[in-house]
Amino acid sequence: MQALMRPGGALHIRIDGPDGAPALLMLNSLGTDLRLWDGLMPHLSGFRVIRYDKQGHGLSDLWDGSTIAAHAADAVAVIEAAGGPVTLVGCSIGGLIAQVVAAERPNLVRALVLSNSAAKLGNADSWNQRIAAVQAGGTEAIADAVMERWFAAPFRASPQLALWRNMLARTGAPGYIAACRALAASDQTGATRALRLPTLVIAGSQDGAAPPDLVRATADLIAGAEFHLIDGAGHLPCVETPAAMAAILIPFLERHA
Repeated sequence: MQALMRPGGALHIRIDGPDGAPALLMLNSLGTDLRLWDGLMPHLSGFRVIRYDKQGHGLSDLWDGSTIAAHAADAVAVIEAAGGPVTLVGCSIGGLIAQVVAAERPNLVRALVLSNSAAKLGNADSWNQRIAAVQAGGTEAIADAVMERWFAAPFRASPQLALWRNMLARTGAPGYIAACRALAASDQTGATRALRLPTLVIAGSQDGAAPPDLVRATADLIAGAEFHLIDGAGHLPCVETPAAMAAILIPFLERHA
């Protein structure tokens, strides 16, 4: 295990793949850690894959995770420590963080991949309701409802569901709440509309957290962005349908990473 020390604590990071290979920085969704991308890893053998647990998730400390700007600063620190630039691959809140990094530090970003993400995710009222539920009962209290939004019915009927439910339910409430507060306050629409870099946007037809029309609307903001819909996938296609996601992702990376 590796730690990157930040002013307020440690980030758990992992780097796989050869030095000198095109670098990817994978940015996780809310309530998951760097294992989110395990299913894609066999498809990424030709790349240097950098992953980390965002603040308050996995093995990383929590000190200032209540703004997207703070999470973006962590991502920049990881890129600089790894010797960037990189292609950013972000899922859900990870995609929102990626949009901020691409807008504010374009010198560090070769290309952008947004999976099941948008320039604005939800609204303040919905996130505040989520925060209240977690404050009252921890992440366990919301786990079943989140699984409904994350995964299509066939995956929810599989034994693997228990592992992802456990990952969410074992995420500490302070880190989860901090990230919810960041989401409640974030709207990147204007900055994302100004992006001018190769961009791939992926949605899942069964996504209950970031519906396809919302994801497509963000793709429409970015000049020249590619949009792909994975039929039958929910909010985490890298978990549910990694081969289908890789079939979309790898050609884009070969052209732009």
